[in-house]
Amino acid sequence: MSEVIKLRRGFNIKLKGEAEYKTEILETPEFVAIKPTDFYGLTPKLIVKPGDFVKTGDALFFDKYHPEVKFTAPLGGKIHTVKRGERRRILEVVVESDKDSGSVEFTKADPLSLTGEEIKSNLLKSGLWPFLKRRPYGIIADPGEKPQAVFVSTFDTAPLAPDYNYVMKDQLKTFQTGVNALSKLTTGSVFLGVNSDAVFTKTENAEIRHFSGPHPAGNPGIQIHHIAPLSRASVVWTINVQDVLFIGRLFETGRVDLTKTVVLSGSEVENPGYYKTVAGVQISCLTEGNLKKADHKQRIISGNVLTGTSVNEESYLGFFDSQITVIPEGDDYELLGWASPGFDKFSASKTYLSKLFPKKSYEINANMHGGERAFVLTGQYEKVVPMDILPVFLLKAIVADDIDNMEQLGIYEVIEEDFALCEYVCASKIKVQEILRKGINTMIKELG
Repeated sequence: MSEVIKLRRGFNIKLKGEAEYKTEILETPEFVAIKPTDFYGLTPKLIVKPGDFVKTGDALFFDKYHPEVKFTAPLGGKIHTVKRGERRRILEVVVESDKDSGSVEFTKADPLSLTGEEIKSNLLKSGLWPFLKRRPYGIIADPGEKPQAVFVSTFDTAPLAPDYNYVMKDQLKTFQTGVNALSKLTTGSVFLGVNSDAVFTKTENAEIRHFSGPHPAGNPGIQIHHIAPLSRASVVWTINVQDVLFIGRLFETGRVDLTKTVVLSGSEVENPGYYKTVAGVQISCLTEGNLKKADHKQRIISGNVLTGTSVNEESYLGFFDSQITVIPEGDDYELLGWASPGFDKFSASKTYLSKLFPKKSYEINANMHGGERAFVLTGQYEKVVPMDILPVFLLKAIVADDIDNMEQLGIYEVIEEDFALCEYVCASKIKVQEILRKGINTMIKELG
């Protein structure tokens, strides 16, 4: 085994409701949706209209500024709804599935026998290209660029995240096909970030890097920082581990197959577990009859509690999400809660006596416990970001629109998930992720 990169800074949030190692295969959902709002910087141009019939893999819309980047139907059927928001912004394209709709046929071949351009063309036509993210910035990869490397983190350290060793153990052949395809898209290497007991260590056409440590050790951005730090001139791509399977299936079958395993977890879930379904599935397909009966409100999150999106049961799973978390809303009041010893209250600091029980799991709600206040130096941010970056000074440079300092302080190396713990531990209740995205958008606008 190669040398293990041990990360000491970070923080694990121990939540109740961890999923059991059992997988239930769900029926084909009645509705699926693609949400343009899941993609930063995307201006969608619609191809279909309500009432149209599409096959699995048919294009629904494309990127106005990169027309070759298409977004395709996860399942075939009839276009049920195009939901719009303010200024007619497209929020969702909903497909009512039909098992007899069929699938579009794409190139079926061994990726190692194809050129990089042929692989790129197949990914663009099939709608799998948007699964590739560009770093810096965390936006959809530009088909006109050639990345210096592709990074795949094969483990997730976020609270209640899926165990990909369990999810992927029987799909390694297809994963290898996906990695073979990715290896043709870069001038450098495909890097796999793995933990010590990973099932991915025998993957070929990739460089294996071992990591250990608390969250956010599983974030691609953290792994990139410790393998090949980014600068303004650097371009690398990242892709989620299950999304590599989609690419593998495309070249093995010639069809789009977005079947994925989603973990349903959290203290408000009756039976936390793994569910095999399809990307863009309606949330109710997983939560219906599976949430605890409670006299308080529940917060349903597409994704994890740090970076996920608050949704309801009529909403749809996020494009990049493999997790649904349900926790108490926490909109009730607690008399003199600050004065309690806090045996059952979780904290990143040593405020409560719960710090004496480091292995205990807790039921945490979505209550912020206060509003935004003065942005002061506390030293907490640096404890949870395992990078050679000064998070507070970077965020203050963003607030001041100081582009030179933003560059010097490392804005090219981070996206929201890398600073999510800063928002959790912040005594000032600063919207860290929102500020960081504002800074990234400024860099895109000013420097491209």
